[in-house]
Amino acid sequence: MSHRLFLLVAISQIMYSFATSQAAPPEPPPKNTGGEFFSPADSLKQFTVPDDLKIEQVLAEPDVKQPIFQNFDERGRMWVMNYLQYPYPQGLKILSKDKHHRSVYDKVPLAPPHHEWGADKITIHEDTNGDGKYDQHKIFVDGLSIASSFVKGRGGVWVLNPPYLLFYPDQDIDDVPDGDPVVHLEGFGMEDTHSVVNSLRWGPDGWLYSSQGSTVSGKVKKPGQKDNEAIQTLGQLIWRYHPEKKIYEIFAEGGGNAFGVEIDNKGRIYSGHNGGNTRGFHYTQGSYYQKGFGKHGPLSNPYTFGYFQAMKHAKVPRFTHNFIIYEADTLPQKYWGHLFGVEPLQGRVVESEISADGSSYQTEDLQRPVATTDKRFRPVDIKVGPDGAIYFCDMYEHEIAHGQHYAGQVEKGDGRIYRLTAKDAKPLAPFDLGKKTSPELIAVLDHPNKWYRQQALRLFGDRKDASVIPALKQKLFETDGQSALEALWALNLSGGFDESVAEKALQHQDPFVRAWTIRLLCDENQVPAKIGQQLIALALTEPHVQVRSQLASSSKRLPAETGLPIAFNLLSRSEDLDDVHLPLILWWSLEKRVDKDREALLAYFSKAEVWQYPIVEKYILERIMRRFASTGSRNDLLVCAKLLELAPGKSHAEILMSGFETAMKGRSQASFPKALITAMSKFGGQSMSLGIRQGDKAAIENALKIVDDSKADNQKRLDLIQIFGEVKVPQSVPLLLNIIKNSSDLQMQIASISALQQYPDETIGKVVTAQYPDMSDDLRSAAQTLVSIRKPWALEFLTAIDAGKINKDTVPIETARKMTVYSDAGISGLISKHFGSISGATTEEMQKQIAAQTQILQTGKEDPDRYAGEKLFQKNCGKCHKLFGEGGAIGPDLTAFKRDDVGRMLVNIVNPSAEIREGFETFLVVTEDGRTVNGFLADQDNNVIVMRSADGQSITIERDNIDEMLPQKKSLMPEGLLDKLSEKEVRDLFSYLRSSQPLP
Repeated sequence: MSHRLFLLVAISQIMYSFATSQAAPPEPPPKNTGGEFFSPADSLKQFTVPDDLKIEQVLAEPDVKQPIFQNFDERGRMWVMNYLQYPYPQGLKILSKDKHHRSVYDKVPLAPPHHEWGADKITIHEDTNGDGKYDQHKIFVDGLSIASSFVKGRGGVWVLNPPYLLFYPDQDIDDVPDGDPVVHLEGFGMEDTHSVVNSLRWGPDGWLYSSQGSTVSGKVKKPGQKDNEAIQTLGQLIWRYHPEKKIYEIFAEGGGNAFGVEIDNKGRIYSGHNGGNTRGFHYTQGSYYQKGFGKHGPLSNPYTFGYFQAMKHAKVPRFTHNFIIYEADTLPQKYWGHLFGVEPLQGRVVESEISADGSSYQTEDLQRPVATTDKRFRPVDIKVGPDGAIYFCDMYEHEIAHGQHYAGQVEKGDGRIYRLTAKDAKPLAPFDLGKKTSPELIAVLDHPNKWYRQQALRLFGDRKDASVIPALKQKLFETDGQSALEALWALNLSGGFDESVAEKALQHQDPFVRAWTIRLLCDENQVPAKIGQQLIALALTEPHVQVRSQLASSSKRLPAETGLPIAFNLLSRSEDLDDVHLPLILWWSLEKRVDKDREALLAYFSKAEVWQYPIVEKYILERIMRRFASTGSRNDLLVCAKLLELAPGKSHAEILMSGFETAMKGRSQASFPKALITAMSKFGGQSMSLGIRQGDKAAIENALKIVDDSKADNQKRLDLIQIFGEVKVPQSVPLLLNIIKNSSDLQMQIASISALQQYPDETIGKVVTAQYPDMSDDLRSAAQTLVSIRKPWALEFLTAIDAGKINKDTVPIETARKMTVYSDAGISGLISKHFGSISGATTEEMQKQIAAQTQILQTGKEDPDRYAGEKLFQKNCGKCHKLFGEGGAIGPDLTAFKRDDVGRMLVNIVNPSAEIREGFETFLVVTEDGRTVNGFLADQDNNVIVMRSADGQSITIERDNIDEMLPQKKSLMPEGLLDKLSEKEVRDLFSYLRSSQPLP
């Protein structure tokens, strides 16, 4: 291996120690917004700390600049990420940017060493003689671009360098990479370099943990995986990666603008928050947390029906984005177990007490142990070092805010790192844990400083030394408390955690040994049958709330035959009714089973005693009914019917109906299976709609009066009109035609046209054709569907075109294509006369269009307007497609579509039939009563199918009424969508389509 020439610079600055007799003020000062520049020495003089502590400046420019992240290796050396490339990635061009500074770039950067050489670097700083001063400095790797954090382990150094997770091998531990980095993951978003994935660290289980900020996205996959295999994310979360198993997964979703990961002595995971009134979040496995939904996008699961808040706290200004929990013994005992968080906006460090809040925690501020009058002090990272002191990185900026940074207000020439320690603390002598034998490392697991224990665990994971397994087993089962927990972790990392160990550890006297045994077992997503029975039994007897919380989280990961009985038993534990986490975790465990294991869920609710469980009554009944009702599919609605049938009493049925009504808000309540109607009628629900479906004359007469009354409630009128589209009520035809002719309510008119499709009345075609010239574009779209589905109506419409009463330019070619299914010479002749060839553009023509549009997108000189693009999307695409939860449901949801691939998007837009997504194949349905319906199959059950047409209307057809159902090769999506747009509009539209998060 060739060696790099290292620059070893003897430290030139004087290390200053400074302590005052005045404690930092407990009340927060005004937000810092700038201030005079002070030299490192002069800045240090302005700090105040409590009497029993001292603050030392251990590093400053030029040895570190823009320090954003720090870490310590097994020798106690400090490693620092110098974030000098921030805020702009090297070699990338910004195509567009929204008001939250989320950028779209012209390309994805290549991974090192093929990348554009950047300014970020990882430096190593060593105290060679144990005097507390870092006197030797070297660079491990430089030339990086937007590299946020790193951690040593497994024979090298792991570096988060979005969009990549890299591994630099260094087997000989000479601080020189052995070769080029290995890409383990790719696809981490870079939209806002203020919020990229960050704070990489080892968990006690051998996974790498990290957080993702709120204003970036992710399409994360391993190199070589297909794009559709990527895990898609929007905004803030905690993720993890197993280096040996090569598994990436979301640990928990949501939070603040997550920048920081803390893991306490029990292995619990936390991150800070960029908002006020809290110190941060306590994350449980597989859970969902609050986020700025409008700005950062929805949670990935639309059926969470709830999420966790940040840890409770009094009202305080924002923010502590990063904190540690002090678990060492160097500081005086009164500080032990307290939270220390950085406040970069105010330029302080806050100390808070942590106390239990059920299975989670709450915090209360005690003081600001570090404060300063230097308004440029911007602490961004905080760690406990091997000496038990608290270290924090200071970027030393005029202001910490991405807006100002993107405007160029970044001072890249400075940065400091401080040490907060006991007033009488002495420096550590040089040491090297890596030179200890594995048996010697076992003793380190009892060190009072958590840092040593975590380093020892990392070394056990590196070595995987099976020789220590017997000693670790003995330690696990012959000790209690922290010692036993550390032994369990080390045993797992050494390869000694097996079924026999797990079986015994589940009975351990320490609750956290039990909790972690559960987590380690279930991380495999399956457990042996005997262990499964043990977990099921434990769910009924476990006395500790955090163990029950882990059981609930882990139940979600297991197959239904084990996971569901665990969840069911936990639901019976009424002592957890008011816990801040457990009831919702249990709901999420059940919700995961809705699609594949609904029979098991229904079997559970067939037990009468279940309905009396407090958690079930308060948290589950409403949600499970809402979950099945939310999809609107007939099979799910039949489950709703079954749940109502199983309800033991009216009070339970009312809870179910509350969930049902919540799901149906703003939606049609018309298309219900007969079984659901019968079940609801048992409790008096939906009496009018039920009456119509059951042919009750009074109900029908009442409904007709409401539909005919323009002053009646609009939503009720819409619901009844849609019922008339499924239950034939011939008396409704004149009323519906009157609405088309005279109403000014577009939705009412569209609903009336849709409902009229099922009535074989020639008058309908005549009236709609006559009204067509005066219709709006949206109403014309619905009318085009109607006139194409019956032969007499099609002929009436084409005849009006021939007579000049309808401008044929207002009729899409797709409408004429639908009419060609009729074997009628008159229809065929009129189509040929007015529309000519309707076969569509040739492949060669489409290829030319794609090339032309590509040229437009590549050569534009004016910056595209993403907000204008959003409006164009809503007008041209949003009627059929959803993006970020907004839009129609005719075509595929584009949120997860690979929208950064412009070429692929162009192909799909210019030639929509080239690749029809699964589930959106189109069919032609010919009915016995003379209808021909084009669309895709939106839903079906044993009795009916539901077709969705190009105008977004759902058409329910009884299976007994179907003559033929033929697959079609053409997409519902029309060709030529870009033809009507100017070049600037095309660039604006694609700028928005490439957005990774919703615009504010």
